[in-house]
Amino acid sequence: MPIDLEKEYNNRARVPEHPDIFARWARDGEAYRRTEGAQLDLSYGPSPRQIIDIFPAGEANAPLALFIHGGWWRSLSPKDFSHMAAGPNAHGVTVAVAGYELCPHVGIGDIVEQMRAACLFLWRKYRKRITAYGHSAGGHLSACMVATDWTAHAPDAPDDLVAAAYGISGVYDLAPLAKISINQDLRLTDDIAHALSPLYWDVPDGRVFDAVVGAEESGEFLRQSETVAEAWRQDMVMTRYEALPGNHFTVIDPLADAGSAMTRRVVELARAVQAEEL
Repeated sequence: MPIDLEKEYNNRARVPEHPDIFARWARDGEAYRRTEGAQLDLSYGPSPRQIIDIFPAGEANAPLALFIHGGWWRSLSPKDFSHMAAGPNAHGVTVAVAGYELCPHVGIGDIVEQMRAACLFLWRKYRKRITAYGHSAGGHLSACMVATDWTAHAPDAPDDLVAAAYGISGVYDLAPLAKISINQDLRLTDDIAHALSPLYWDVPDGRVFDAVVGAEESGEFLRQSETVAEAWRQDMVMTRYEALPGNHFTVIDPLADAGSAMTRRVVELARAVQAEEL
């Protein structure tokens, strides 16, 4: 029986309580934005959505991580996710939370380039290598950052500027999205979907990527994470796959908890990148 892709990728329908979750994110994000020392709405590009909020750890030698939010590349805001910095901050990791322009005003390829610009902004500000972590569309974008050969984009940056990433509930093969209704905004052709699918990219050796997903998510989301972990492992990338408690939206809640296993893993990656142990 053919897979119902529309149903498999419609997370809001699968989680009918999502409006309450989004409202909670907005409240928690707004509260965390009042953290002392936060640097808010820093511009890294020409449009109003190309902004970065930075939540410093307070130490000059702190590791640096970048959180990238989801929303199918077409909704939500970094302000809704400021509290995703809370867990890593508690362990001495400086966290940047980046925004980007949304589809259909721009394409996914444009957003990938904007996230590269955000990473280069952070490099020029801190001169530190970066660990990327992101959710949903942000999981895809985090994978794109760790799979990037940075020498091809900026001669002043290290070739492994983003040496590790932690993708949560990401989509790494965009081909199914070209066949469902959200493509009216994403505007993917089969060729564009393939080109923007990090599953098929030639990832530089030695990178690290964790692909995790909520155990309550659809079979397609479970498949996406397991497949990219297996495929990249064959290309000499150090990968991990794990299904964690939660649905597509609640799976990221542990990032606000300093004691969670998810937070500890992101911190572990960030410290290893800072120490150049990867």
